[in-house]
Amino acid sequence: MQIKTLHSWDLTPTEAVALQRELAGRVDTRTPLGHCALVAGADISYERFSPVFYAAVVVVRVADGAVVETQTAIRESPFPYVPGLLSVREGPAVLEAFAKLRTIPDAVMFDGQGYAHPRRIGLACHMGLWLNLPTLGCAKSLLVGQARVPGPRPGAMTSLRDGKDTIGKAVRTRRGIKPVYVSAGHKIDLASAVRLVLKCCRGYRLPEPTRQAHLCVNSLRRAAWIP
Repeated sequence: MQIKTLHSWDLTPTEAVALQRELAGRVDTRTPLGHCALVAGADISYERFSPVFYAAVVVVRVADGAVVETQTAIRESPFPYVPGLLSVREGPAVLEAFAKLRTIPDAVMFDGQGYAHPRRIGLACHMGLWLNLPTLGCAKSLLVGQARVPGPRPGAMTSLRDGKDTIGKAVRTRRGIKPVYVSAGHKIDLASAVRLVLKCCRGYRLPEPTRQAHLCVNSLRRAAWIP
């Protein structure tokens, strides 16, 4: 997969915040998603206090959840841990894994935030600009905003709001399990993002693309890590 360079990763935290504010204006969260047969799930794992990042991208067929292709990357990042700037810390490793893909997905699902970010440019938005593909965030926890607890049935949802802005949805994907937090990334609207997450759920809390990426990346990290 060919990826055009969007910007340098040699940034200070102050420069990264300024870059986020600039890039946020380019993000498209209003376009409905068209035909989508293949979805890539992306996730990142690392040992606490380690600069080494393990990234996995798993392409899944929407119709039956079958894994079509898996690619991984292991890369060091010198950027410090700063809340709200994780895309700058994790992005290079994710893009390295994407660059190895032979299969181009119709959409990409990240285990993290999209528009539901203090500056409205979480990992899914930032990587969407790099990949030039429809992207969305499906996070296990909140970074910003508040949402009422959705009803108990799978598919129940409530709005995630930050002040007057609706920035995502809290979505119940499995009865008796905590909801996930879905937000648009780039080249997709929120309604399409939620529909795709629910369409990709196969009995687990996480939709299959990010579930498979989560399993893959943690296996990669455990295999590579020497205590």
